[in-house]
Amino acid sequence: MKNLLLLFSVGFLLSSCGGGGDNNSLEAVLSSGDVATLQAKKDELVTQQQDIQQQVKQLDAKLKELNPERNVPLITTFVATDTLFKHYVELQGSVETKQNLVITPEMGGILERVYVKEGDKVAKGQLLAKIDDGGLSQQLAQLQVQADLAKTTFERQERLWNQKIGSEIQYLQAKSNYEGQQEAVAQLKRQLAKANVRAPFSGTIDNVITEQGSVVSPGQTALMRLVNLSDMYIETDVPETYLTDVTVGKEVEVMFPVLGKKVTTEIRQTGDFINPDNRTYMAEIAVPNEDKTIKPNLTARLKINDYTKENAILIPQSIISENADGEQYVYVLTEKDGDKAVAQRVIIETGKTQGDIIEVVSGLSPGVEIIDEGARSVKEGQTVMIINQ
Repeated sequence: MKNLLLLFSVGFLLSSCGGGGDNNSLEAVLSSGDVATLQAKKDELVTQQQDIQQQVKQLDAKLKELNPERNVPLITTFVATDTLFKHYVELQGSVETKQNLVITPEMGGILERVYVKEGDKVAKGQLLAKIDDGGLSQQLAQLQVQADLAKTTFERQERLWNQKIGSEIQYLQAKSNYEGQQEAVAQLKRQLAKANVRAPFSGTIDNVITEQGSVVSPGQTALMRLVNLSDMYIETDVPETYLTDVTVGKEVEVMFPVLGKKVTTEIRQTGDFINPDNRTYMAEIAVPNEDKTIKPNLTARLKINDYTKENAILIPQSIISENADGEQYVYVLTEKDGDKAVAQRVIIETGKTQGDIIEVVSGLSPGVEIIDEGARSVKEGQTVMIINQ
């Protein structure tokens, strides 16, 4: 209404000054070039403007008297309720397995046989490959003959000694020779066993790296990769500020973006060392992998439940204001009468946030009606109109 009156006043001024035949029109005064005439015309227009503004004020006052609700703010509200609140720390980690091994030989030589291929499932101790022993088996056969002779000699010498025949030194020499031969045979057998490459744990042959017939070196040549996907876990670095909150047993939501898969698990181990470079500590999270779709080094997004409250009051952060003293406040309704009420400012203390929601730790109680939309446009003690759907 006020805007219409202003437009009307401007139109009135223009029409009053726009008569082409009037010697007192704005065009005539401007074309006269006389300073006194120009000043007189300006004073006249200023007086007319002041009169119109005064009339507009009178009209506003009357409209307010006749329609007192026209400037009442329109607001929406919600009722504070206590609810379960779970706060999450969002981190990123990488999938690992403790049974992911590149197998290397313990003996050098020619890779004589490879008994497995990629994708084969193997059991712990199963023979995977064989390396040419370089004649060790023949040496073992010869040494075994000598060991058998030493055994026979010792047994005969022992029978004589038990019958008090012969000297003690002969008996001890035979015994020492027999035991030495036995140890030599056992040592050569251990050496010969290194020619057989066996699975250190059950799993799947992921990759056969070295082909049959190649020359291999002990501890250097990669023969094959063996992986077990049953015992998977995720390692992540947790900021030290969560040291007392992110602990063993805390619930974790794990999301694998590449797989579009989500699992719920828990922290099974935390580190006892804080990295001085980035002020973090390690957390290890178990990952169930029954369908074997989760692979080592897969990226995972983690939501670790570091804080839980059974009866929490949650409100949108957008409705919170702050006064000059740094105190946070919201507006609640009092003196409610139908769709009208009075806005009352309430000082609150807030806790943890999750997205655009924040926990109120003091200042509000369940059941109070809080102003939502329009919260930043109302004032203390102002009458408001509720327009909830």
